Amino acid sequence: MTDHNRPFSDDERAGLYRAIYERRDVRSQFLPDPIPYPVLARLLKAAHHAPSVGFMQPWDFVLIDSLEVRQQVLASFHEENAKAAHNYTGERQQTYRNLKLQGIIESPLNLCITCDRSRGGDHVLGRNSIVEMDLFSTCLAVQNFWLAARAEGIGVGWVSILDQDKLADILHLPGHVYPLAYLCVGYVSEFLDQPELETKGWRSRLPLESLIHHNTWSEALDDQALLDQFEK
Repeated sequence: MTDHNRPFSDDERAGLYRAIYERRDVRSQFLPDPIPYPVLARLLKAAHHAPSVGFMQPWDFVLIDSLEVRQQVLASFHEENAKAAHNYTGERQQTYRNLKLQGIIESPLNLCITCDRSRGGDHVLGRNSIVEMDLFSTCLAVQNFWLAARAEGIGVGWVSILDQDKLADILHLPGHVYPLAYLCVGYVSEFLDQPELETKGWRSRLPLESLIHHNTWSEALDDQALLDQFEK
């Protein structure tokens, strides 16, 4: 059996699950330390090895360390965040306003992972029925990057409160390239035990058993042996 075909060892498997369970959306704990090039290269390689429909590999990676560029992005965030706050009222709005939702300037590196919606030509294998598969594929590159970063002790925060058209203008993106994920990246002082939105009382993790259906949406899973495993 070749090395690529063998099952993961117990330690390797535990490391994978640890990265999944301990991954956090980091906003407040960034350190100024630069990411060494060998580490950054490993993260980008991990992202580039994500699966993609028709092997189209629609992603590009825009590395952003310019303070001027990041200040422009931050201005867009503040504008959009002010709009978002008006979705809530009373105590909920005050809780929202107190949340730290970005680390654009604090993190030593920003990264925009884009999706080139024209890559692969007009007829990409597997994309005929679901044209958004290029976007979904790029999300897998984001997840690969994020999990690899956690394994390296590096925090990542996804800033989604941005005007995508303005962001595309700031980064001078071609018209067919969509800025899918704007990420703040850097070493951190700590990884929180729980997601920050959970610790701040914004939302709690939903119970897994309530999200599993059997054969059709209307039929709940009644396999108690499997349900019991979720408690472990």
